[in-house]
Amino acid sequence: MIRSLRWRLLIGGGAAILAALVVAWIFMTLLFERHLERRLTVEMTRDATRLAAALVVDPSGRPSLVDPLTDPRLDIPASGLYWQASTPIDAVRSRSLWDESLTPPTDAPNDTWRLRQSTGPFDEPVFLLERSVRPNATGPAVVIQLAQDASDVTTAQSEFERELGLFLTGLWLVLAAAAWLQVTLGLSPLKRIRQDVETLMATSAARLAEPRLNELKPLTDAINDLAAAREADLQRARGRASDLAHGLKTPLAALMAQARRVREAGDIDIANGLDRAIAAITTTSESELARSRIAAARGGRTVIRDVLEQVVGVIEQTERGEAIVFTIDADEAAAPVAREDLAEIVGPLLENAARFARRQVRATAASDAEGTRLTLDDDGPGIASTRLGEAFVRGVRLDETVGGYGLGLSIARDLVTTSQGRMTLTRSTMGGLRVEIVWPTT
Repeated sequence: MIRSLRWRLLIGGGAAILAALVVAWIFMTLLFERHLERRLTVEMTRDATRLAAALVVDPSGRPSLVDPLTDPRLDIPASGLYWQASTPIDAVRSRSLWDESLTPPTDAPNDTWRLRQSTGPFDEPVFLLERSVRPNATGPAVVIQLAQDASDVTTAQSEFERELGLFLTGLWLVLAAAAWLQVTLGLSPLKRIRQDVETLMATSAARLAEPRLNELKPLTDAINDLAAAREADLQRARGRASDLAHGLKTPLAALMAQARRVREAGDIDIANGLDRAIAAITTTSESELARSRIAAARGGRTVIRDVLEQVVGVIEQTERGEAIVFTIDADEAAAPVAREDLAEIVGPLLENAARFARRQVRATAASDAEGTRLTLDDDGPGIASTRLGEAFVRGVRLDETVGGYGLGLSIARDLVTTSQGRMTLTRSTMGGLRVEIVWPTT
């Protein structure tokens, strides 16, 4: 089954055009054959009428001509043009018949000339024009027959069929090319819709532009309605996650107060257990709140340098950040995510780099043929390559498999994946960890 609409239209159109041209070839050859027969009938009738006018029958019933036809072919044996006048008593014929004769029909019409095809003298196909006339009112009827070789007409008809077939074949190719152009132009608006849908996939707030063709308006309206419904669902889901996270703050604060009282009462182990439980709940709620932003509508492009400088400016205010030298080498490369999402990505990555680096952290961003590339390097201890390979092959989150790298790294990875990018962890040339993020060109 053909799954391409373009090929369905092209094959259907080409087959329909071919069928129409074949039917046209059949009817045109039949019309040409009828035309040749009509012309031949007119020409032969003219000669047969002169022949009938020159015919006389003597009292004994023998026919003769008083003014023979002057066509020189009638004097050449087997020339292809013959005549014969027959009565029940005798017959007179052209010299071209030589020792052959034409068989008189028993049903020759007496009111009009009749043309038919038959096997003539010398076993050649001929067109035979015949009629029964009565030169004398009291004399016998005379059957006049005029025969002409059919090879000229057959040759002309064969040449016409061949040339017409070649012409219609060329016409089919031209019409097929026109059909291809028509289909291409007809489907070109769908290419624009596909591009708009790709933009819509990356930015749920975007909508398809108003189409120029009325036939496409129902489709674009349906897609826009679906996008609006999806955006509304995402906003509601984001709101519910935010409400849940904020709703837990008060109970968690109460638990923290209880943990402090228990600790003051001397139950250190119980207090530590409560602190761990509270930390787990806090981490989970913050994680879900961050992940709700992953599904939310994002759009536009954000210059990476601006976000890097903002995040580095905050980290440098911390005690650990004061001891680290940050280097930012970025051009005007932009990431296909919102500013707050890009900050959510680079924030935990730079924090981790600052936490484990000895003296230096370097951030580079650039655009190339593959897309937009962001690289973060540090001179810390890094992570064993075997552990990194296991984490990515099994698809588990790094915060669950690699010590020292918390929940923020997992959220950053989810955000990168959601924005059609990919994130890899390798050994840095500075000795520590290299985090490389690539957003391919779409």
